[in-house]
Amino acid sequence: MGISLLNMVKPKTPGQVEIVDALKNAKYSIVGIFGPTGSGKSLFSILYGVESVLNEKYRRFIIARPLVDVTSGSELTPADLGELYYELASSYLRDILYGYIEWAKVEEMIKNYKIVIADSHYLRGRTFDDSLIFLDDVQSIPVESAIEVVTRIGNNSRLVIAGDPIFQRAHTVKDSTIMLRELLLNEESARVVDLGLKDIVRPGAKMGIKLLFESKMRSRKLTETEKQIVETARLHAPDADLVTAVEFVELKKKLGVTTESVPDALIVVKEGHLGRIIGKKGERIEAVEKDLGLKIRACQLSLDFTPFIRALHPVAWITKHVKEVDFAGPVLAVKISEEGYGAFVGQKGVYIRLIDGVFSKLLGVSVRVYEVKSDRSEREK
Repeated sequence: MGISLLNMVKPKTPGQVEIVDALKNAKYSIVGIFGPTGSGKSLFSILYGVESVLNEKYRRFIIARPLVDVTSGSELTPADLGELYYELASSYLRDILYGYIEWAKVEEMIKNYKIVIADSHYLRGRTFDDSLIFLDDVQSIPVESAIEVVTRIGNNSRLVIAGDPIFQRAHTVKDSTIMLRELLLNEESARVVDLGLKDIVRPGAKMGIKLLFESKMRSRKLTETEKQIVETARLHAPDADLVTAVEFVELKKKLGVTTESVPDALIVVKEGHLGRIIGKKGERIEAVEKDLGLKIRACQLSLDFTPFIRALHPVAWITKHVKEVDFAGPVLAVKISEEGYGAFVGQKGVYIRLIDGVFSKLLGVSVRVYEVKSDRSEREK
C-alpha cells in the first residue's frame, strides 16, 4: 500500500473536493486551480506532488513558484538573490508540508533531485519526462512564461497550475491568470477548478481579502457627485465609517431603468456601521437624499455580496431565489433558481447589466448570472 499524504487532509468545501477529484483523475494532463489565498490550492497540490513521487507514480516533482517583493511588486530571480532564492523557496515548501511528512525526508528528496525547485525564467530547452510540474502563484508571471512551462511537459508528465485571478493578481502582469484560465477552459485534456470566497478555510485569509476589498473601495477615484454624497453622508452621520459611495444615474438612463425602486447611488460603510448611516428610523439616510435629490441605499462591507444585489435590484423578493453570490475565476457569479432567473435578468438583460455596471465601478469586476435548474445543471448568460 502506497503512502497517502493527500488523504491526510479532509476537504472542507465543495471546491476543495473538486481539487482532489481533479488531481486524482489521470485523464487530465493539466489541472488549473484558480481562486483566493487560503483555499487550499498550494496545500493539496504539494501534498499530491510529494505523494506521487514517493509512490513512484512520477520520477520527479518540479516546483516553479515566482518570488515577488511585496513592497515593489517586482519578481525576484536567482540572479537577484543567489542561494537565498532557493532557501526562500524551500521555506515555502517546509511551511506547507509541516505536520504531514518529516522535513529530513523532503530534504533527501531534494538532494536526490526527486523534488526540484525550478525558476520559471530558465526552463527553455528543458523537457520534463515522468514528472509532475507545479506552477504556483501564476498571477505573478506573464502568461508567456506560463505557456513556456506547458511546452516543457514530456512523456508521462502532468502540469498543475495554481493562481488567483482577482485578489492577488499583480497590476504589472495584466490579466495573465485570466487569459491562462480561459485557454485551459477550451482544452479537452485540461480541468479548471474555480474556487471562491466560500472555499477559504484560513481565518487570516478571510480577513485579508476583506481588507483588500475595503482598500480597493477606499482608494477608488470618486466623481464630483460621489464626493458630494460622501461629504453629505458624513455631515448627517459623523459616527459612521464610510468606505465609499458609487453613483450610477447615467448608467440607469443608458439602460432605460426608470423604476423608483432602483437607487441612484449606493453608500458602502464598514461592517457594523449600517445602522449609523441609516439612523434609527431611517432619518439619516433620508436627510442625505433630501440634500442631494438622489435616491440612496446603503450596504455594509462584508464577504457576502447578497445585500448589494438586494439593494440594487428592483424586484424586492428576488433574493429568495439567489442560491449563491461568489467569485468564479475573474467574475462575481450569481446563481439564481430556475423560477427567479427571468425576473433577475430583466427584459433584454437590463437588470444584470445594471448590477454588472455598478460592480465594475465599485470593484473593477464583472458580474455573471447562472441559472440553477432543477437537475442541478447550469448555463451561463
